[in-house]
Amino acid sequence: MTASTSAGSLTLDETTLEFERVPAVVGNDGLAISSLLSDTGVVTYDPGFMNTAACRSEITYIDGDAGILRYRGYPIEQLAARSTYLEVSYLLAKGELPTPAQYEAFETRVLRHTHVHEGFRALIRAFPRTAHPMAIVSSAISALPGFYPEVFETSDDEAEELASILLLAKTPTIVAYVLNHVNGEEMLDAEPSHGFIEDFLRLALGQSREGEFGPEVVAAMDMLFVLHADHEQNCSTATVRAVGSADTNLFLSVAAGINALSGPKHGGANEAVLSMLEEIRDTHGDAGSFVTKVKDKASGARLMGFGHRVYKNYDPRAAIVKEATDSVLKALGARDELLDLAMGLEEIALSDEYFVQRKLYPNVDFYTGLIYRAMGFPTSMFTPLFAVGRTPGWIAQWREMMHDPATKIARPRQVYTGPDERDFVALSERR
Repeated sequence: MTASTSAGSLTLDETTLEFERVPAVVGNDGLAISSLLSDTGVVTYDPGFMNTAACRSEITYIDGDAGILRYRGYPIEQLAARSTYLEVSYLLAKGELPTPAQYEAFETRVLRHTHVHEGFRALIRAFPRTAHPMAIVSSAISALPGFYPEVFETSDDEAEELASILLLAKTPTIVAYVLNHVNGEEMLDAEPSHGFIEDFLRLALGQSREGEFGPEVVAAMDMLFVLHADHEQNCSTATVRAVGSADTNLFLSVAAGINALSGPKHGGANEAVLSMLEEIRDTHGDAGSFVTKVKDKASGARLMGFGHRVYKNYDPRAAIVKEATDSVLKALGARDELLDLAMGLEEIALSDEYFVQRKLYPNVDFYTGLIYRAMGFPTSMFTPLFAVGRTPGWIAQWREMMHDPATKIARPRQVYTGPDERDFVALSERR
């Protein structure tokens, strides 16, 4: 596909400007408007950056209207069904799927670094057990450059690669230890011979259940991480890029992204879905009556897990998770009324004109919490699990930004609406 390279124009007062068109391979072209301020004294006003492209990226493509998500050109449906989290991590960072030899070397190196320094156990235990896990996770990730000063300044390719490996390998162990601390359990040593996903589950949940995790559970965890691996320029990824644009190292840039992810409008949404389902169950409600309350805005009821900032069609990740949820819960022997309630809500909402007109379809958060809950994760750990899944995307986005010659330190403009110049009045003279 060949995109148009014709320029766009803007006439403001008596000045007409020509803007270079920045072509996309697929999706929306851009207009390079960086000269607008210097030529006219005017800036664009775009709350939430809804119509602003801050970068050119080769990593992830989303078509929200068509329900398309691709990593490096590969459809998410294919990757979720046939790939693995570590393979997708390699793909996102390096741009191509690995050969068998490349994958073996990559996996071996990642597994070699899943152990964390003893100091992380002390750091995590220093927090109250009642602290929200995301606060502990972000603090621990922020501490990583203190333990690995050799990659604090990622000034060459070797240091950048090592920092990427360390972050990818140690984040799951840190998240598992946070859950251990919340549960008052021992923090076991990593045993990479179990396999990446298997050992994470063992570290996180092995003390609270009997026996090993079956292949269905391991595959589901791997698949959920793949689905969350990247999602273009969302709030947390934009944060990683903004912080990294100051030449901030990978660990601290990602820690900032984790803090952005903790917000209930972003990564915390899957917690909200489960809370909603539990509230409906505990108040002896049903799907139909709850949907009626949602449509009555005066009631204050909100249908969580529906609608998305980008997708105006069915979230392709949600379709994959929905298909897996029932079989995974059966394998765990954990199918319960919350799944039936969720499916009832979805069925009603998808056929109700109120939601259809507003293009409110289930998003990826709607079913993921049910799987996490069945595995044994408390609701407060859902967002840390999201962070584990998103780590490869943050790494890839940070690395792409650092090698992009067009990168400049992030510095958005504003339209000032406060008081004009005023003279200071001494405190004793104010009335």
